[in-house]
Amino acid sequence: MKYAIVTGGTKGIGKEICRKLLGQDFSVISVYKNDDVSAELTKKEFEKEFHASFYLIKCDLSNSDHISDLYDEVSLITGCIDVLILNAGKTIRQGLAEMRVEDWESVMAVNVTTPLFLIQRLLPLLTKGASIIFTGSLMAEYPHSVSLSYGVTKAAVHAMVKNLVKFLIPYHIRINCVSPGFVDTEWQKDKPPAIRESITNKLALQRFAYPEEVASVYLYIIGNPYLNGEIFTISGGYSYQ
Repeated sequence: MKYAIVTGGTKGIGKEICRKLLGQDFSVISVYKNDDVSAELTKKEFEKEFHASFYLIKCDLSNSDHISDLYDEVSLITGCIDVLILNAGKTIRQGLAEMRVEDWESVMAVNVTTPLFLIQRLLPLLTKGASIIFTGSLMAEYPHSVSLSYGVTKAAVHAMVKNLVKFLIPYHIRINCVSPGFVDTEWQKDKPPAIRESITNKLALQRFAYPEEVASVYLYIIGNPYLNGEIFTISGGYSYQ
């Protein structure tokens, strides 16, 4: 039996990653923060669609003190993790003038600090040949005009993936990153129509990505044992035009 953990795995890209893993007969442990309704609906949907096991763990990853609690709950389910997908993310739409220290630190905690120490804590459970995949962002490569903290923390994620390659060699674990552009998820659907149109006009494919299109890249990385330390951008041909 193969086991995968997906953080932020009940909505958007994370939900579609879980769906694809379940379709490959993985047992999936989905970690979510606080939306119990969405989590339970996702669980019912997957239990009807797949025979593989789908588990829910509620955990606030903005607080690194909860890492040990998550480890304990995972350990009750399995002693071996084959895939770890660090997809949970946070943004606060603030410019430089409005930003507060506590807001900056909260985005850094969810996007960078907690995922790093979660890897550290889960090392005893990760199998030889395991695959770790971060969700980065196109906004790590292009200046972010709305959230300074988001763009900077996602750039840190990309750098962290590259640096962790060397530290994971003794454990025979691969680490990569998927860097999506604009995807039709809850994060994007509440944008005003004028802003969505402006973004669409910068995309060569003239549309936002579907979550399942992005999720398929994670499955490709898992299935190719030579991929390591790579940042896979999926942007639909984003430019400044």
